[in-house]
Amino acid sequence: MRVRIKFSKHGVVKFIGHLDVMRYFQKAIRRAGIDVTYTTGFSPHQVMSFAAPLGVGHYSNGEYLDIEVNSHQGRQDMIDRLNGAMVPGIVIENIVALGDKAGNAMASVAAAGYTLEWKEGYEVPADLEKQATAFFEQNSIMVTKQTKKSTLELDLKPGIYEMKSTKDSIYILVDASSSGNIKPTLLLEAFYEFIGKEFEPLAIQITREETYTDIGNNGNRNLVPLDAVGEDF
Repeated sequence: MRVRIKFSKHGVVKFIGHLDVMRYFQKAIRRAGIDVTYTTGFSPHQVMSFAAPLGVGHYSNGEYLDIEVNSHQGRQDMIDRLNGAMVPGIVIENIVALGDKAGNAMASVAAAGYTLEWKEGYEVPADLEKQATAFFEQNSIMVTKQTKKSTLELDLKPGIYEMKSTKDSIYILVDASSSGNIKPTLLLEAFYEFIGKEFEPLAIQITREETYTDIGNNGNRNLVPLDAVGEDF
């Protein structure tokens, strides 16, 4: 049976990169005594698929990975076992069973929601709500993106599905698919250029609130959390 695990990531573990998080979960799953499925061959490894990697230094309330298990004693038992093996800062929030037609976590990602908050001691831009609205209402948001081979001019606007703010934070819902992934830092760079300020990456704490898949059809977007496509067991 394939299961999808939702977890949150806070505290000092925000400085642990994606590859180390993958290795950590492999060890934690063994410590928890989960009857995980392994590949066959000379170098067997756990059948595991993570959703979109989280940037170093970011918090998250909505991270996902899929594993395959040979047997289990129920959803709550698996949650309790895994949480008993977690380090402070990582919490298993939910586990669901996936049907045969469900894609893997990485291939299923369509969008992600983020909260951008200014840290204590750093200046929040004046009239943030008004500035964020004006930025989002532009017909196009052009940025320059440097790749390994070339420099690209990109329009971020089609991939920004929602943007709203309070007096000291901004929430964004953006494309996070493999073909159009918009990183929050790239959007922030464009926002700071729009308001005529110099971007300070360390000034802002980024929290991924949720990761979504698209269950819409005929071009109609219908975003739901990745664990919404699974079932209790």
